[in-house]
Amino acid sequence: MNTHKTILSLCDYSGEWPRPYREAGYTVIQVDIQHGQDVRLLEFPGQVHGILAAPPCTHLANSGARWWKDKGEDALFEALAVADACVRLAALCRPAWWALENPSGRLSRYYGPPAFSFDPCEFGDPYTKRTHL
Repeated sequence: MNTHKTILSLCDYSGEWPRPYREAGYTVIQVDIQHGQDVRLLEFPGQVHGILAAPPCTHLANSGARWWKDKGEDALFEALAVADACVRLAALCRPAWWALENPSGRLSRYYGPPAFSFDPCEFGDPYTKRTHL
């Protein structure tokens, strides 16, 4: 595998986020539970050039805060386990760059403040959804 041309795209059902890399000739390894691959069980794939990670926000985003108490801690543990697996892979693979995406929510309580925040409308999409990288 050519590590300079490989992008690991985690928690990625649609393949939209890494599409520009694929179109530019990169090999994209797409991992998603809906494709039968649980990122928590992904074995060390070796060194890659970059990692895109978008763990599910269902139990983390502020938009669902009113349900957090009813969901209980098990839902939070599940969400953090998936996010932690993404960060573990970034630490192990040592890519030139990596990004973990999630909407505004409680993930920053565990990982600290985001490096970058934006609304998709700032980049031409017609909607707002405060997102952190």
